[in-house]
Amino acid sequence: MAKLSDKKKRWIKNEAKDFSFLLPSLVIFIIIIIIPLISGIRYTFTDWNGMSKNINYVGLKNYFTVFQDKDLLLPIRNTAIFTLVTMVLINALGLGLAMMVEKEFKGVNVIKSIVFIPLIVSLVLVSYMWMYVYSDFFGMLGWPSPLISKKTVLLGLCAMAIWKEVGLAMMIYLAALKGVSSDYYEAATIDGAGFWAKFKNITIPMIAPAFTYCIPLWLAGGLRMYDYSYVATQGGPSHASESMAYYIYQYLFPFNKVGYGQTVAVLYLIFCIILSNVITRMLRRREIEL
Repeated sequence: MAKLSDKKKRWIKNEAKDFSFLLPSLVIFIIIIIIPLISGIRYTFTDWNGMSKNINYVGLKNYFTVFQDKDLLLPIRNTAIFTLVTMVLINALGLGLAMMVEKEFKGVNVIKSIVFIPLIVSLVLVSYMWMYVYSDFFGMLGWPSPLISKKTVLLGLCAMAIWKEVGLAMMIYLAALKGVSSDYYEAATIDGAGFWAKFKNITIPMIAPAFTYCIPLWLAGGLRMYDYSYVATQGGPSHASESMAYYIYQYLFPFNKVGYGQTVAVLYLIFCIILSNVITRMLRRREIEL
């Protein structure tokens, strides 16, 4: 057997050193994510209630039940509406605010702070704060709380998420805008281009990587929405704000139907991964074209 060269030995030593830094995170990831995921997949073939020592295997029964479960349609609808509304408005408002605060003016840092501060507040606290706003402040104005109506409850939850997350979107888009050279805008101005022409032909193409990051970020955030639905409304009224994550939680814990809950969770995870990858690939392809 040929001996390893000194260069090869140094390469192996460096790789081992780099891997040693990664190892703790990898172990934690395997323990917290991979092992529970594998166990969860196994439970999809059972009718386990989460507490019994006896686990009965039922084959593909849970999977057939999922596709026949009409109760799933409402959580799917609610999650789709919440995701679409929050993803579009957070990105649109974040970009608009970023364009507004890009130019230096008196009080700009105060505006940035006011918009960004909600991001550091926990989701649970945000839910309680907005429950107070909807019940007390809206009440003083004579307006009903949107959380008590089936027609407006999702919009109420969307407002919570937008208020909390728009600051992060603003900072990401602001960083992207700072990287766009002013020479492009000056040349466009000389050519007689207006605001919309500059925005469409310069701003959008130049900050395309920011869109590639932000859109999948809040797509994933909407798809996994749980806290607002749980804390503020408990999925009500009449399941009008019940998200897919909250639906899965109910079957896993209060209903003690772990087998079925895990089946819904696994199928939903597969759907989310596919959708996120498709959207990300489309945005990256568009980024290259621009």
